[in-house]
Amino acid sequence: MKSLLPPSRGYFAIGVEGISKAVNLGNLLRSAHAFGASFVFTIGADDRALEMQADTSKASTHLPLYHWRSLAELKLPKGCALVGVEIHEEARALPSFSHPLRAAYVLGPERGALTAELAARCQHLVRIPTAFSLNLATAGAIVMYDRLRSLGRFGSRPVVERAEAPPPPDVQGPPRRRRRQG
Repeated sequence: MKSLLPPSRGYFAIGVEGISKAVNLGNLLRSAHAFGASFVFTIGADDRALEMQADTSKASTHLPLYHWRSLAELKLPKGCALVGVEIHEEARALPSFSHPLRAAYVLGPERGALTAELAARCQHLVRIPTAFSLNLATAGAIVMYDRLRSLGRFGSRPVVERAEAPPPPDVQGPPRRRRRQG
């Protein structure tokens, strides 16, 4: 089956600190696979969470999954920005966030928040503007969708209902006229 994802530049990963539920990790892994993540990671995960019962796409056979026991072990590629996803007063609202081309998004645990040490290590903190917290896997899918929407070379949305959206810009640029050599 042909991928429906538009080409985009850069790469991203998504991970979670202190996850304890296998279903949430499985759902996050499946969504990461669907949205084209380069890898998934956990920091200090509960061993029971690593069973990934909801990974029905078998994503763990298609993209790397790293388990780091502590924040000290976390190693990201050079130039990869760590982006914390957290309900925090100082966090930027996701719809107005400019996603880095190379990013690793990290969510806090179920019924918890990112540790102060991890939040301090993040280059960016973002929040999903909701009335209350969301399920961990749902929050991860929203962040990945927002990244795809903002960096995925889609055309602009129409401003009024039922209007036609303009076509996306040609990523190759206009045709070039070349002189024959000879």
